[in-house]
Amino acid sequence: MKISKIYWTKTDEAPYLASFSLLPVIKSFTKNTGIEIELKDISLAGRILANFPDYLKEDQRVPDALKELGELTQHPDTNIIKLPNISASVPQLQAAIKELQEKGFNVPDYPEEARTEEEKALQARFSKVLGSAVNPVLREGNSDRRPAPAVKEFAKKNPHKMMKPWPKEGSKTRVGHMEKGDYYGSEKSITLDKPTNARIEFVDKNGQITVLKESLPLLEGEVLDAAVMNVRELRKFYEQKIEEAKKDDILLSLHLKATMMKVSDPIMFGHAVSVYYKDALEKHADVLNEVRANVNNGLADILEKIKKLPEAKRKEIEADINAMYEKRPDLAMVDSDKGITNLHWPNKVIIDASMPVVIRDGGKMWNKEGKLQDTLAMIPDRSYATIYQTVIEDCQKNGQFDPSTMGDVSNVGLMAQKAEEYGSHDKTFEAQSEGIMRCVDENGNTLLEQHVEKGDIFRMCQAKDIPIQDWVRLAVKRARESGSPAIFWLDDRRAHDREIIKKVEKYLKKHDISGLDIRIMRPDDAMRFSLERVRRGEDTISVTGNVLRDFLTDLFPILELGTSARMLSIVPLLKGGGLFETGAGGSAPKHVQQFLEEGHLRWDSLGEYCALVPSLEMIYEKTGNKKAALLAKTLDQAVSKYLENGKMPSRKVNELDNRGSTFYLAMYWAQTLAEQDEDSELKERFAKMAKELEANEDKINQELLAAQGHPVDIGGYYKPDETLVEKEMRPSPTLNRIIDTM
Repeated sequence: MKISKIYWTKTDEAPYLASFSLLPVIKSFTKNTGIEIELKDISLAGRILANFPDYLKEDQRVPDALKELGELTQHPDTNIIKLPNISASVPQLQAAIKELQEKGFNVPDYPEEARTEEEKALQARFSKVLGSAVNPVLREGNSDRRPAPAVKEFAKKNPHKMMKPWPKEGSKTRVGHMEKGDYYGSEKSITLDKPTNARIEFVDKNGQITVLKESLPLLEGEVLDAAVMNVRELRKFYEQKIEEAKKDDILLSLHLKATMMKVSDPIMFGHAVSVYYKDALEKHADVLNEVRANVNNGLADILEKIKKLPEAKRKEIEADINAMYEKRPDLAMVDSDKGITNLHWPNKVIIDASMPVVIRDGGKMWNKEGKLQDTLAMIPDRSYATIYQTVIEDCQKNGQFDPSTMGDVSNVGLMAQKAEEYGSHDKTFEAQSEGIMRCVDENGNTLLEQHVEKGDIFRMCQAKDIPIQDWVRLAVKRARESGSPAIFWLDDRRAHDREIIKKVEKYLKKHDISGLDIRIMRPDDAMRFSLERVRRGEDTISVTGNVLRDFLTDLFPILELGTSARMLSIVPLLKGGGLFETGAGGSAPKHVQQFLEEGHLRWDSLGEYCALVPSLEMIYEKTGNKKAALLAKTLDQAVSKYLENGKMPSRKVNELDNRGSTFYLAMYWAQTLAEQDEDSELKERFAKMAKELEANEDKINQELLAAQGHPVDIGGYYKPDETLVEKEMRPSPTLNRIIDTM
């Protein structure tokens, strides 16, 4: 029998913990079926260790699993199940390094301000770990993301209870965005008519040239963009919105993606911090510079760094910072009890997760009293800010959405080969002085250029032609299979989108689109169109670029399902393999916090259960392995049973948690395999397991619940002790015996 491998990613936080319960089940069920599960460590700690083997003892070195998986995406049989991982901000990276060092790993410190060549080299090495380090490597295909039918049906029958009404007396909540000087306004875009090896240069006012990126291989048909965020206008925008929020007596909040956009957005975050706390920070600028306080890492970094100062000076600075809250509008809070504001950490408020929650909560965020209040949500760049304002206006007019009747907005997303903004990290630069940033081809011809002032953020993006062709193909396929309208969200007023529209119109002609409703609409119009259909209970396919893919596949699932972790994300790899992503991990840190405090893990592994179904189906399609097809079919039935019987983890301690949920999934899966008549060997094998699980249901539940209600120690956050994790995540000897002796 030919062995087929499923590569299961070891990641971070709650999904990592949950795998300790789920993987033994999967390995037991696939035993002797021609399917093997191989674990690949792409966790933040694993990525750090893999990048610094020369600093480690020989027995501490680990393989570069991310690089290995990247190479595997180029093979037609590759089958990867990818769980959510940490896209590390600088504070998260530093915390992970500190933990590794305390565990005896001689990893170097991250140099925030690289002043020597050695520090610059270290920064470059760490850049492979920071931010969205994983997704650009693994996403060698475009995204087909939607709720599994059983999940959507369950959500309608059992609507989540997190929706809060929009106030009938009116809402002051709104999105604030720039009107000029942003990426949207400055963007230039071209489609290359021939391949070239380009470079990025900075030319200062005196004509002095500095090469910023020596080699940028470009292909024929590739779309290339260059845009600039003007920080003078950005700071003016922040100041204006601060005044507006104060005047209207509403919260001020900032919504960026400082994890994924690891170069540009931390800088934009830092400007918001420095403008909001301007008087205090300017007064103490010299001292803060001495202790290397970095506004890009948020207020928390400043408060941490000033602990090095004499107590009197520290208290003076803290008092001046606190005095700013009297002059400024109240900030939205991340944790009201602990006084953690929206500006404390760049990785705590991420736009794709935070803005849907604003809408879900009736246009409100939490204030310092722990109450919900209207907010002015700052999203500086107009490229995507306006879609959220469109949703807010719809809710202000029509009220809250109803999950029991809502239609679905699935997504076909252009993301293969580092498409668009999420592939811009190595082509994003902060201008050191006034001048010209330009992209020059191998013959010295300028392809694109932008004028910059000191501090401006220059960004270049690419979208290759083959991924665009595949994206159009996938959109047509989904429209044909679903019968729903497929809407390309493209703005003809934006330079990049104009180039993409030309390609979409060209490549649609290569497909049979007779009888299909396929349209190109500006994002705001596409949003209004989709919302009208949603309220009528009708489904729509959004066909978008990489960032809107990310935003919409959190927005609609959070409204429809209560969480985006329950989404099914299939990525057909361009070379023929498959990547199956298991949902969003934005809430994972809170889940870990509760687990450590109460021994209760509320992470729902439904995304993992659902992803395994198409993963097994792909094995059947590639190899004809009928056992894989049967495992997929029965798992899908078990997932339906899991939902119908309400076995999702509770949010409350001493009730069913992730471990109990996985037990029920295993029992239902065994039952469906025992009931089928397609494979007598599997029927006989799982009849015994199902009988044992059913007979011991009460005992297993007692053993699982006994593990809750007290703090647990797993020996670390970024690199826990796996013996301790296994002990906590597999606390039922009865269940373990049944699963392991299969």
